Amino acid sequence: MEKVLNTNIKNVFRLLTENVVTPKAVIETALSRVKQFENHNAFIAVTESQAKRGAERSQRRYDANQSLSELDGLPIVVKDNFCTKEVATTCASKMLENFRPTYNATVVERLESAGAVLLGKSNMDQFAMGSGTVDSIYGPSRNIWGYQDECNFHIAGGSSGGSSIAVATGMCYGAIGSDTGGSTRNPASYCGVVGLKPTYGLVSRWGLIPLVNSMDVPGVLARTVDDCVSILNAIAGFDPKDSTSLTKPYRKIRLPDGKNMSLKGLKVGVPVEYFSELLSPEVHEVWNEVANLLEAEGAEVRQVSMPNTEHSIVCYSILNQCEVASNMARYDGVEFGYRSDDNESTEKLFASSRSFGFNEVVRNRILTGNYFLLTRNYEKYFNKALKVRRLISNDFHDVWENVQILLTPTTLTTAPLYQDFIQKTNRDQCALQDYCTQPANMAGVPAVSIPIKLSSEGLPISVQLIGRNLSEPMLLAVAKYIEHVVSFPHFVNKLT
Repeated sequence: MEKVLNTNIKNVFRLLTENVVTPKAVIETALSRVKQFENHNAFIAVTESQAKRGAERSQRRYDANQSLSELDGLPIVVKDNFCTKEVATTCASKMLENFRPTYNATVVERLESAGAVLLGKSNMDQFAMGSGTVDSIYGPSRNIWGYQDECNFHIAGGSSGGSSIAVATGMCYGAIGSDTGGSTRNPASYCGVVGLKPTYGLVSRWGLIPLVNSMDVPGVLARTVDDCVSILNAIAGFDPKDSTSLTKPYRKIRLPDGKNMSLKGLKVGVPVEYFSELLSPEVHEVWNEVANLLEAEGAEVRQVSMPNTEHSIVCYSILNQCEVASNMARYDGVEFGYRSDDNESTEKLFASSRSFGFNEVVRNRILTGNYFLLTRNYEKYFNKALKVRRLISNDFHDVWENVQILLTPTTLTTAPLYQDFIQKTNRDQCALQDYCTQPANMAGVPAVSIPIKLSSEGLPISVQLIGRNLSEPMLLAVAKYIEHVVSFPHFVNKLT
């Protein structure tokens, strides 16, 4: 049964349909895998009883030849900033430690409607404000690659690090993350899995506890591009409960066979601004290798310029902190969140609840965001950042006149050691970790991270493909072709 967890969604669906395996056996094996790798701290909560009940319902559907989709009976993990009915949704923060929603996020609702089984809620940086999954009140997540012990490990990336570990180790076939500046693609890169940030508005944000409303996107993590597509097909599409949801009808993606694809005539851009001085030689080499691979297969690869990229990380930081200040205002101990016992006055209640409920990272972002939003600073920081964001978006619009996709690194380096990572502040780390990923969020365009090979230290190295709005079918087809050619050695291969 262990091997079943290591295969892809289409294969396990076939095995379930042919009654070679049962949903109950799949879920029980997945729960055993969770316990096997529990020291990696991928989960905040494991919904064991709920998962077993879901497997029983799925079994009845298979017995009646009425399976709901190819996800029916398969374990899925959801990041702990998506609301799950009667299951704690904490955002890895004391502020929401006891929050149990009365409803499911649309993404969760659609996965359950497809028959998927919630295995648990994954670990993350507090309120998704981080790039390492190290700031959770439940402790840091530990990357499976290069792991030595609970004190010597590489970060999993963030803020969706728990979801990435769950996928990489075969605890589940896919997972949901959120992506505001790269929080799905960054951990996907560090953990050696596929990470998709869809076009803004393609997947509903309803029930996703907001960080930056104008950039937040539910993301998908899976071991293969095909599995990523299977999950995207289940969750994408218009949602009347989300005012930013695209009304254009979603057409399910069907990818061609990777073996028979042709890249002839595909126009690929390599942005010169992504050649950062902090880019590691090994990542640079892999970036070039993939560019050469595409060119050898008939694609037209050319250098392009996106001049406002150099301002992107600063602009992103300002807008991020401004929206954080606004979104976090609701957590005051009265409307939402942790309530302090220090309630001699309303002012003391607010101050004490927020001081104890939020960690230093969240408090700092709120403070900085409020500074940017002061009347005397509003034009200087917030409005100017909005104007620069428009210029960044225009860079993407202009580049699509000459190329169809962009090829960039996902991260500047391989996953750093935890002890090295925590030497820098959260702000400095995010500026480094989000360098290659946040421009896609600023422009609202889709992007996907694909693992390519292992470094000399045995750590995953990935590249990123970026496309124009709603170009997911082409973007994922090219990603699948690359995946087929490079044959990345997934961690689960070691478990067979």
